[in-house]
Amino acid sequence: QVQLVESGGGLVQAGGSLTLSCAASGRTFSSYAMGWFRQAPGKEREFLGAITRSGGSTYYADSVKGRFTISRDNAKNTLYLQMNSLKPEDTAVYYCAAAQKLHEIVVMTPDHWGRGTQVTVSS
Repeated sequence: QVQLVESGGGLVQAGGSLTLSCAASGRTFSSYAMGWFRQAPGKEREFLGAITRSGGSTYYADSVKGRFTISRDNAKNTLYLQMNSLKPEDTAVYYCAAAQKLHEIVVMTPDHWGRGTQVTVSS
């Protein structure tokens, strides 16, 4: 089992940048593929991207390609989401997730979820 805690959310103006972190504990971090999701008010949860166990490969949803970057530091047991050129429509609660296989992240059936962190982008 692994426990996930997101942090780094807050208020940022349109066009700005923000970096989110997801700290993992309870089990070897490097044994999990990881991913990021978000959910805006009144909307369904949306897949943003995923990263393999070693960090060697990443996958992004078309909506965030070129603006968001996923990375991980296995020595620090931490997953990151670098968000650039933020838009008001990026406002949402952002969640990280972990799974034994990357495919489980992509199809949105991960084994573990964090509790989320709020990101608000003002115009």
